[in-house]
Amino acid sequence: MHSSSTLNAAHEAEVHTTGPGQQAQDPPASHSIWRTSILFTLVTAVIFGLAYPLAIGGIARVLFPHQAAGSLILHNGQIIGSSLLAQSFTSDRYFHPRPSAAGSGYDPTASGGSNLAQTNAKLIARIQGDIDRLQKENSGKPVPIDLVTTSGSGLDPDITPDDADYQVSRVAKARGWSEDRVRQLVKQNTAGRQLGFLGEPRVNVLELNLDLDQQK
Repeated sequence: MHSSSTLNAAHEAEVHTTGPGQQAQDPPASHSIWRTSILFTLVTAVIFGLAYPLAIGGIARVLFPHQAAGSLILHNGQIIGSSLLAQSFTSDRYFHPRPSAAGSGYDPTASGGSNLAQTNAKLIARIQGDIDRLQKENSGKPVPIDLVTTSGSGLDPDITPDDADYQVSRVAKARGWSEDRVRQLVKQNTAGRQLGFLGEPRVNVLELNLDLDQQK
């Protein structure tokens, strides 16, 4: 008897809640997962693939116009390179960058290293050949390792102060200058550590060579 009364009370409560002539509402239909996925993809593509790059690029051009334009270096109104990319110099009158394995050498469209192991005969022969050539310039002076090894990109625009100092005598002799004069230019073109503790002191080869040509 008690169970029957409870069921009747629950039924009356349900009828009272829905009202006479009304049916209980069905739960709302869920959204299509495909529609949500496509919409999410389109929105994020517009935000992160279009709006965000344009906004960051615009801010960079206002705050850092030189860097945003590629850090290009002009000489007599002509673009001669970028301070971010190494280029080949072979004349004794100029400082030389590190060796490059990017393409046929210093190719910005083929950035990369040689991927040769330290025991590779071809790599050993190339390094030893460079060491022999450089030692003819400074007999008895140890060759800095950076002058005979490539960077990971093959486009490192900088050399170490030791690399530059090793080449001072060759450049001075080719230009008929004193070594002190050339060494002073190297010092003027040596950048210190960023914020005083990041990275290492470095010399930008292109900027240094341009400074050499601008001397009277």
